[in-house]
Amino acid sequence: MPPLNSFNGNNCGDIICSLGSQTPSTPSDLSHSQVGGGGGGGGGTVTGPGGSSAKPKFTCPHYAQKMLLNLNALRLDSRFCDVEIKVGGGTTVHAHRAVLSASSAYFEAMFRPELGLSEGKQRTVTLHSIRADILELLVDFIYTGQIEIEQSNVQELLAAADMLQVPEVVDGCCEYLCRELHSTNALGILRFAEAHNCRQLADVAANFVHSNFPKVALEDELLDIPHTLLVKVISSEALRVDSEYQVFNAALRWIQHDVVPRRQYVFEILSHVRIALVPVGLIDQAIADCRDVSLKIALRSVRKDLTSRRGQLVPLRVCPRVCAKKSIYVIGGSRREQSAGWTPTDWIFESVIKYDIFRCEWIESAPMEIGRILPGVAALGGKIYVIGGERGSQILANGEVFDTQNNNWEPMAPMNVPRCEFGLCTLGGTLYAMGGWIGEDIGGSIECYDPMKNAWRMVGDLPEPKFSMGVVSFEGLIYIVGGCNNHSRYLTDLISYNPVTNEWTNLARMPTARCSMGVAILDRHLYVVGGNSSQQEVLRTVERYSFDEDKWSMVSPMTVRRSSPAVAAADGLLYVAGGDQPCEINFYRAQITIASFECFDPITDQWKVCPDLPTSRSEAGAVVV
Repeated sequence: MPPLNSFNGNNCGDIICSLGSQTPSTPSDLSHSQVGGGGGGGGGTVTGPGGSSAKPKFTCPHYAQKMLLNLNALRLDSRFCDVEIKVGGGTTVHAHRAVLSASSAYFEAMFRPELGLSEGKQRTVTLHSIRADILELLVDFIYTGQIEIEQSNVQELLAAADMLQVPEVVDGCCEYLCRELHSTNALGILRFAEAHNCRQLADVAANFVHSNFPKVALEDELLDIPHTLLVKVISSEALRVDSEYQVFNAALRWIQHDVVPRRQYVFEILSHVRIALVPVGLIDQAIADCRDVSLKIALRSVRKDLTSRRGQLVPLRVCPRVCAKKSIYVIGGSRREQSAGWTPTDWIFESVIKYDIFRCEWIESAPMEIGRILPGVAALGGKIYVIGGERGSQILANGEVFDTQNNNWEPMAPMNVPRCEFGLCTLGGTLYAMGGWIGEDIGGSIECYDPMKNAWRMVGDLPEPKFSMGVVSFEGLIYIVGGCNNHSRYLTDLISYNPVTNEWTNLARMPTARCSMGVAILDRHLYVVGGNSSQQEVLRTVERYSFDEDKWSMVSPMTVRRSSPAVAAADGLLYVAGGDQPCEINFYRAQITIASFECFDPITDQWKVCPDLPTSRSEAGAVVV
């Protein structure tokens, strides 16, 4: 057989000779640091500047790669191979024991003579639990340091690399699976990672499940997990849920999927659901929808235990999950209250207050740098963005960002166009600002903010200029409802905008023309709350639009009339704070701010009075974090 290509002097440019500053301390070190050259003693010493001597060390950055390439060439030619590995299907892989042992603790133990294993003396070794193509990929990696990981082989590859103790491939597979995490596969990846003791992958997958539980709970993967994993997931404080009902519903889905063998776990599973935080009406609905008699009886027992306050089957004194706790922030706005005469006292708020929906109390938060009325307010990435608005007679373009964890405000890049009474919403990790008052005119432009670049860019125009409208985003589209334009002070229009295709679509018109209303999304519905009507009336009425049916319907009216209220949805309820009402004093009509705060339950179609705002406030923004 021809010899391998030997070192060529033309490759000397690939070798770096560095005058090492470290002096070998032993003869062994000295011998390794010298270079075998032409005859003559002292050939391994170089005299440096100033007469100092240093022992030279030569480093070839490509040497290890060359060795791997040559070893792989030897393997592919079956030269010097001393072991054959057989797998299913009769495939045989030739290799060198020393190379396999240097890369894999599994092979090192197999071939170590002192352990006395039979494989240590055999020319042929058989592996029964690994596919031929997977073994070939792993042996290729051992000799080249390269491997192609893809969806079709990643699980088999990780399992085989784990068995053969090739940690680099295990890490590569884990990184691949981390990138592929999705609500449709997260539970499967979590189970797989735990089965192979991939702690880091298991932690990442568990965090994904906790952070995206409302979506994960709707996937079919949930239905096939063992009850121990279900209990582990739903007992976690880290579940980021909008309401505890989402956990309750997930547990019921799992039980009802295979109800006969699983109903034995009903009380164990429901003990980890914080039933006391689930509205009784939703429990009644679940009982009514249940078809299994035994499960229906169990659910009735849980309901009775809950309503009778016995607490024998489910805990009664429970706190919301840490990551499910949300607060409603009411930001900026103005205060106009009746003074001794008819003239109202005007205040513009820099202050921010937040409402703990579980403790039912208001708390002062860090104030903004600038007071604003009618600003755009939105939550993105756990932070609150407050942009534009009006202060005195000045319309603002600047904005501020509030970090809820650190309780501090930071400035952000200003919009290209100053705006107040405009629409602001989040979509796809960005902010969209549109329309509004832009000085002495009505604006029709749309601009987009990238928080990574801290920069705004113009992206298009509304079909017609508008202000005082409601703007929300839902499932990839932006919806604009009501408001005012150059022709009418009160509109019924509802249109949607697709930022990807730049297409506008006219949808079912709102029954009541209005502006200066509050809007929010709750349970696949767009709620439009209060505002001013075409009869110059401040409204109590509330109507909602079904995204699925393209249809409007009325719900129960609020307890009080409101214009420019702050509206937000949280924990399955719609919250409405502040606003203003007309007040006639000595034949003069003025708008006076109110402190009233109430919430709407769509299940019962009823409003409930909540603790008032600390002070009356209108023209503020509201957001849930």
